[in-house]
Amino acid sequence: MTLTFLKHSSHRFMVLFFSAFLALSALSLEVKSKPKDDTNDGKSWPMFRGNSQLTGFVDGQLPDNPEPLWSFQASDAIESTTAIANGMVYFGDMAGAFYAVDFKTGKLKWQIQAEDEIKSSPIVLGNKVFFGDEFGKFHAVNATSGDSLWSFWAEGGLTSSPNVYKDRILVGSYDSNLYCLDSKSGKPHWKIETEGYVHATPGIYDGKVFSTGCDGYLRVIDIMSGKEENKIELAEYVAASPAIHNGRSFLGTFSNQIVCVDLAAAKVAWRYENSKRKFPYYSSAAVVDDLVIIGGRDKILHALSPQTGEERWSFSARSKFESSPVIVGGKVVIASSSGIVFILNRETGEKNWDFETGAGIVASVAFANGKFIIGNADGVLFCFGKKQ
Repeated sequence: MTLTFLKHSSHRFMVLFFSAFLALSALSLEVKSKPKDDTNDGKSWPMFRGNSQLTGFVDGQLPDNPEPLWSFQASDAIESTTAIANGMVYFGDMAGAFYAVDFKTGKLKWQIQAEDEIKSSPIVLGNKVFFGDEFGKFHAVNATSGDSLWSFWAEGGLTSSPNVYKDRILVGSYDSNLYCLDSKSGKPHWKIETEGYVHATPGIYDGKVFSTGCDGYLRVIDIMSGKEENKIELAEYVAASPAIHNGRSFLGTFSNQIVCVDLAAAKVAWRYENSKRKFPYYSSAAVVDDLVIIGGRDKILHALSPQTGEERWSFSARSKFESSPVIVGGKVVIASSSGIVFILNRETGEKNWDFETGAGIVASVAFANGKFIIGNADGVLFCFGKKQ
């Protein structure tokens, strides 16, 4: 009797154990198969918007009252957002000069000359820096010395900032193509021809590139094969880059709307339009779980619910926002076209701090190690933080 009971108990235990093992294995496979959101650790800012999903978010911390730590005078206006990596700050100016300056001191390390204006923001991959110019030349240079590694010529200007997936560089051009280049040689793996200029930086998520442009579509392309998997109609001219978070893409249009696209369903989830002020959006969105924040030419910084598009708060300035906001922990950093840099409370939109740079700003903030950097139309690059 006792032996029979033990035998059956042992059998039931093994069945339950095996069932639990299968359930946990299935759960593990499910978790592993779900694509992870890209994050920024706050130690560098290697590209436009800080990460490959272009969310403009970093889990860092700003001082309560940042002070100018140093400034650097470029030869012309700065529209390029800086990249921060390897202890260096990389950026270009409208005279076609490209610079590397020391992150701690602002001292020039090296400088090279491109073919034309540089509006494209650089990306740093290891010891290589990549950027484009308005003559259509895409540059790969040594991050330490500035020596040329290779170059690629498009047939139109390269305002789009590059993005990277594994060993592939993705960049759009005013020749209406999205290019996928080999990071080691510059040879094209493929290109996708669109129906308009590709001004915006492409976003990357789950092995796919998401590209917007002047043809009014959000294109979804498999990066390794170059196959266009979807073409989601936005019906709007788009200059802003698509921010991607939790399986959704957020962007502003030139038809006065902020649009949320459900990527799995391949359709627009919601549209937001201010009831009174009808102005286009050039600024790219910053996104976290509970907020999507975007500046408009309506002189308003809008904070909306990512789920519904309902307005959470707004912040008004005296001039339009061309610069894109950056969320640093519990704060938002944004610059206006009149040259004022603002720090706002992320939850309420209340202004905590501002600084007048003396000239207009189109570039966006780059953040690393408690400091943030931005350039203005007078060609002055500012570094803000806490003095030691």
